[in-house]
Amino acid sequence: MMSSFSADVISTVEFNHTGELLATGDKGGRVVIFQREPESKNAPHSQGEYDVYSTFQSHEPEFDYLKSLEIEEKINKIKWLPQQNAAHSLLSTNDKTIKLWKITERDKRPEGYNLKDEEGKLKDLSTVTSLQVPVLKPMDLMVEVSPRRVFANGHTYHINSISVNSDCETYMSADDLRINLWHLAITDRSFNIVDIKPANMEDLTEVITASEFHPHHCNLFVYSSSKGSLRLCDMRAAALCDKHSKLFEEPEDPSNRSFFSEIISSVSDVKFSHSGRYMLTRDYLTVKVWDLNMEARPIETYQVHDYLRSKLCSLYENDCIFDKFECAWNGSDSVIMTGAYNNFFRMFDRNTKRDVTLEASRESSKPRALPK
Repeated sequence: MMSSFSADVISTVEFNHTGELLATGDKGGRVVIFQREPESKNAPHSQGEYDVYSTFQSHEPEFDYLKSLEIEEKINKIKWLPQQNAAHSLLSTNDKTIKLWKITERDKRPEGYNLKDEEGKLKDLSTVTSLQVPVLKPMDLMVEVSPRRVFANGHTYHINSISVNSDCETYMSADDLRINLWHLAITDRSFNIVDIKPANMEDLTEVITASEFHPHHCNLFVYSSSKGSLRLCDMRAAALCDKHSKLFEEPEDPSNRSFFSEIISSVSDVKFSHSGRYMLTRDYLTVKVWDLNMEARPIETYQVHDYLRSKLCSLYENDCIFDKFECAWNGSDSVIMTGAYNNFFRMFDRNTKRDVTLEASRESSKPRALPK
């Protein structure tokens, strides 16, 4: 049985589109949503703390009897849907099952029903002599989370990424060998848009590591591979996107070739810039910026922890060389950020070429302490 401590380990985080809410998923299958505190009058420009807004159990452990496999409840990814009314919606996924959740607020309740008393019991109808208009009375804020849809049975292998399309109607989910396109309203079928599974599994040379829709063009998406390549696909060209429109791959420098070259070139994350013009990728040692109009090589490469280059042998022996890191753009696409070891984050300013290392520590989260 998993200890409750390891169940609390956060496995994914995702801000909503305004930054007002922050959703975290953990190894115990829970989703905890935090809400940003409004700026206080004493500290008008402080970023504000995030307080718990809602907590719910998203996934439970399951057992696949056909394959005799235990399916972990751990949340792999969370994606917010663009907000279209007062409610918020998000998708969460573990290795196999994607769920759509709706989060609503209630701070008023109707009082003064004609046929029910205050406790909700039906009145004796013979005593009802006049009609009254129910009124809304304020009440303590209640945040209600309800499961809207469950998208199951779409993947044979473990889901590594989900991405909501800019059409706000569809999303895709990717595992090691396939990418599926789903409609948010239809749970019992999805369309397979990429399938790289070879007829003979012994011929398998690479797997899909991440995928994302273009932020503006609903027909374009990209997926990355364990061989370090990016494939841009256009769903207008064909229903099955096994033939990519563009292949982004950096030619290997023969002088740097080593036993570890292929392992460290595996892309662990890919993100489109907000403008839609660039892509950001993370491999073991670097982050790279690619221009959609230039397939031959990245336009920028940043070393995240170059001092590890001489230690690849021991990192291979203790399996750290297979660790996966994510990457992100700032709002204006001018700064990129990615994780490293020792609770460090690396930020690279694309204009000034300055880089900053931040340490995430409990001490520095206290008010007035500067990030180290």
